[in-house]
Amino acid sequence: MDILRFITAGSVDDGKSTLIGRLLYDSKNILIDQLEALEKQSKNKNENGVDLAILTDGLRAEREQGITIDVAYRYFSTPKRKFIIADAPGHIQYTRNMITGASNSQLIVILIDARQGVIEQTRRHSIIASLLKMKNVVVAINKMDLVEYSEQVFKDIKAQYELVAEKIGLKNVNYFPISAFHGDNIVERSENMTWYEGYTLLDFLETVEIDSDQNFQSPRFQVQYVIRPQTEDLHDYRGYAGEVLSGIYKKGDEITVLPQNIQTKISKIETGGKEVEFVFANQPAVLHVEDDIDISRGDFLVKTESLPKVENEIEAVVCWLDKKELNEGNKYFIQHKSKLLKAIIKEIEYKIDVNTLEKTPVSESIKLNEVVKVRLKTASPLVFDSFEESNATGNAILIDETGNSTVGAVMIL
Repeated sequence: MDILRFITAGSVDDGKSTLIGRLLYDSKNILIDQLEALEKQSKNKNENGVDLAILTDGLRAEREQGITIDVAYRYFSTPKRKFIIADAPGHIQYTRNMITGASNSQLIVILIDARQGVIEQTRRHSIIASLLKMKNVVVAINKMDLVEYSEQVFKDIKAQYELVAEKIGLKNVNYFPISAFHGDNIVERSENMTWYEGYTLLDFLETVEIDSDQNFQSPRFQVQYVIRPQTEDLHDYRGYAGEVLSGIYKKGDEITVLPQNIQTKISKIETGGKEVEFVFANQPAVLHVEDDIDISRGDFLVKTESLPKVENEIEAVVCWLDKKELNEGNKYFIQHKSKLLKAIIKEIEYKIDVNTLEKTPVSESIKLNEVVKVRLKTASPLVFDSFEESNATGNAILIDETGNSTVGAVMIL
């Protein structure tokens, strides 16, 4: 079965954790001992006698305050698909947590409180989804039970959000009227909203097309580990292990090793301990090449007819994740998959207003949660595609040189 990774986002108390709890509960993905513990801890009980939000709020402070602070990941499956859910915090000061959770997701579920409509945090999370080039957006208009399951309220909020989506370029937006607390249109169709004739949320998540997210046109393979046993049985064995980030590789393909820019051919492909004729996107593999070339961790093996960019000066959008401020001239490590390089901020060109997407001049240091366009210079050439062309090779992180903490999420332009 394939895996759908999605994130829930929205403002505080929009019901994100309750929605995830409802998906787990109604799809029978909660064990009996979990259910017993849930019943003991529940304060805000629904008709089933449980507080479903507790399933995702793992930190004690989250349970005590009834809020989500960190991104919580939950896993469940149905007969049709496996799911990895990221529950993102709703508070403005935890926007960075939402960005990191969304960067690995194929779909975003934006919750809107039916009593509130589209608010600032709705727009903020929608703009982040636009910056991250999310291909599928679900707008779940929650708490419909508190507006008497009104069709007109649903239509009004849908019209509000359509204006936002058009302005920031979101496509493939799907709308659902739900009540996570009571379970309306989550797993089972609601008897309270007979006017709604679309999918339930789970039906949609089980059937939404995600294969198109895979890039089979531009083959990219980055070496994670050089296998050189040097035993008697495997004296001449030299394989390059990693994950096929995109595209298809076949035995005999002409490839270029980057950043060295050396041409060779694939002589053998292994996966799962067996020799195969080809491998494709998302598969782990060991590639062998015909020529004796010095290839190291972080190097790319790419098809010669489809080369990425190789440069040591790049333009990027950076979401700043650190309390220490970002300034021109600051030095960091840039981690690009398996490659770690030194980098310097050459120029901060402008800030991006996360409420309007407008570009504003930079008059002071960049603070936590702000989004900026920058020019970076790396110590040696970086092999990359733009984020829009390939999520796999177009993103990176900035790491503080002294504290080793992640300080910036990078989307290469």
